[in-house]
Amino acid sequence: MSQLFTPITIKSVTMRNRVGAAPMCQYHAIDGIAQDWHQAHIGALAMGGAGLIIMEATGVKADGRITPHCLGLWNDEQVEALKPIVQFAQQQGATMGIQLAHAGRKASSARPRLGGQHLEEAEGGWPTFGPSAMVFDTDGTRLWKTPKAMDQADIDDIQQCFAAAAQRALDSGFEFIEVHSAHGYLLHSFLSPLTNHRHDQYGGSLENRARMLLETVAEVQRVWPQDLPLGVRLSMTDWVAGGLTLEDTVQVSAWLKDAGVDIVDCSTGGATPESRGSINGGIAEQPSMAGKARRKTGIMTMAVGEITDAHQAEDIITGGDADMVLLARQLLRDPYWPRHAAQELKQDVAVLMPDLHKLFIGKNP
Repeated sequence: MSQLFTPITIKSVTMRNRVGAAPMCQYHAIDGIAQDWHQAHIGALAMGGAGLIIMEATGVKADGRITPHCLGLWNDEQVEALKPIVQFAQQQGATMGIQLAHAGRKASSARPRLGGQHLEEAEGGWPTFGPSAMVFDTDGTRLWKTPKAMDQADIDDIQQCFAAAAQRALDSGFEFIEVHSAHGYLLHSFLSPLTNHRHDQYGGSLENRARMLLETVAEVQRVWPQDLPLGVRLSMTDWVAGGLTLEDTVQVSAWLKDAGVDIVDCSTGGATPESRGSINGGIAEQPSMAGKARRKTGIMTMAVGEITDAHQAEDIITGGDADMVLLARQLLRDPYWPRHAAQELKQDVAVLMPDLHKLFIGKNP
């Protein structure tokens, strides 16, 4: 019996298998509102058999989006657009999650296919925020804006926005929330000593640098039901000397577990431009990092990064590195990958299929 295709229960939610769709930015929203594109994208993943689908990084404020084309959850119109998408995916048997985020100093950018550079106000851009007033690209080439060093009022405001977005996620029908604290976005930039040069209670020691994340999680928990799962995405290492180490993030994982977080999504990198080269060679190490956090702290983990093969995914689960695997690019290439993986592992494919599709079992599922 494949472990990859056994159900997994987190609190009151049971997912049909341990294959998840990682949050993937689509850059197709209008004013933060989901469009037909999102219905088609998420619908295909749900019909393809994923156990969990985590919708893309979704801004808790308009200025928290990576680009002007990213999803948002700061008003009720956005909720109404998400409801049918969530409902359709659930009808196909998928558990629906959403990643709540603030992009920090990486916000106000063009879509990656257009260069990903910071946008001027006339181009639809806006001011950015961060723990410290530090430019991302110091050579001024791409992400050239100097973020405002956040004061206490800014911190309080963003934490409340995370809580308000969590309530809207619940109203939209989501069953799982992931708080984004990776890839150089706002909460990760508080965690990393490379980007956090503060001298108050949010800077200095690892415990102080983790305060922003832990307080934000606590605000989310005020509104998110205790019987629904809550996750956090972490960059397990910055891949840069003097940055976050695996030992640091294992400790943060332990604090998150003590705070009531159920599962950690283990990615890496993104804090500074210097990590760009290192992460490309280190992604394959991410499942073992998830395993270390899982074994050291007892928290559940999700492994992500260059997972493309059914037996590879199975080995991650059976080897104890993670409770779930998340796929991204492979699911863009093949939204029906879970079906094909189940077939390769000699599992019952029919349980992952809509009724009409079952007519073609044994032909070309």
